[in-house]
Amino acid sequence: MTNYNDAKQRYEELGIDCEKAIEILKNISVSLHCWQGDDVRGFDSDPNKPLTGGIQTTGNYKGRARDYKELMADLDEVLKLIPGKPKMNLHASYAIFEDGEWVDRDKLEPKHFEKWVEFCKERGLGCDFNPTFFSHEKCDPLTLSSANEETRKFWIEHGKACIRISNYLAKELNDKCVMNIWTGDGFKDIPGDRLGPRKRYQESIDEILKEPYDFNKVKPCVESKVFGIGVESYTVGSSEFALSYAAFNKDKCIPLMDNGHYHPTEVVSDKIPSLLTFFDEIALHVTRPIRWDSDHVVLFDDETKEIAREIVRCGIDRVNIALDYFDASINRISAWVTGYRNVQKALLFALLQPTAELKKLQDEQNFSKLMVVQEELKTMPFNEIWDEYCKRCNKPKDGVWYKEVERYEREVLSKRG
Repeated sequence: MTNYNDAKQRYEELGIDCEKAIEILKNISVSLHCWQGDDVRGFDSDPNKPLTGGIQTTGNYKGRARDYKELMADLDEVLKLIPGKPKMNLHASYAIFEDGEWVDRDKLEPKHFEKWVEFCKERGLGCDFNPTFFSHEKCDPLTLSSANEETRKFWIEHGKACIRISNYLAKELNDKCVMNIWTGDGFKDIPGDRLGPRKRYQESIDEILKEPYDFNKVKPCVESKVFGIGVESYTVGSSEFALSYAAFNKDKCIPLMDNGHYHPTEVVSDKIPSLLTFFDEIALHVTRPIRWDSDHVVLFDDETKEIAREIVRCGIDRVNIALDYFDASINRISAWVTGYRNVQKALLFALLQPTAELKKLQDEQNFSKLMVVQEELKTMPFNEIWDEYCKRCNKPKDGVWYKEVERYEREVLSKRG
């Protein structure tokens, strides 16, 4: 404890309570995305099908989960190595069918997620949910914005089914379920009509949200994007569309920002307080873009730290945090664990800031001291507090956990086809 106590004393000199920061962090929920484990393949169709909707996973590292049992085993391995309060995050395409049963996405029912509920209950996890509006033969290539009424109706029914499933998850797990509506709808080249698809998209979401739900327990979101592969010229669900829709429907949905879904010079850390000026709460996908939405593993980098600082400053309970990346070029367990631990590190780093003092310096226009203090905080003994946090969560500290990943790869992942 000597190292921790010395570091704690250093922070106390700045008026920061490390014990309080650790206790707060233990209770900040961060959603762990299931799709990192199998490269966004899901269980409802051919696992070798191409991904569509602007999504692409690169790499062919050994050990991809091939069914729900392998995916759950991999998730258990991850849960051994991450501190904090994780919850699950599922896509509808991860429905579990047994005994030869199969239904299409418009016919999904809560029963197809019973095994996930059992998984979460046994581990004390909540669960968020996502309709899967991509990688399906009924993407034409549009879904909710399609000019084809039959196509649009199929995807509206899928969205309604997902509302019912989200209700089920929230009730069974006694935890809020964030249900995110995102589509890759758009065009590769210059469209002849930009307004029409957006009007249809609006009407489709309106129809989905007519399905009954308790807004205190189920939080539908509308997520935006700049572009993706195959939809480089036009994305129906742009930032302006998603934010406008959420603003005009504040009684039934919230906006979701993915920090990989903007132009390279934009930063989500600055957008968080802008949205929280007008919304009671928002949802957030944390990833790492490189030039565009490439969904790299989250690092403990400047923007991740800044995102965490804004979450802490603006009100932790107002931001629903989830991870969203999928890297098939490296060990998938290490990708999951690295990203999750880095989000936790960023949140702890933010909780160890003298927020009130920094605000006071800014309001007094003492910008010289503000800069000095913020720079000196970077060399505080943060790692000692992080190690203590991991210890209190009964999780391995840095420099130790990767050995377990290597063991799992040797004994489990390497034996998969």
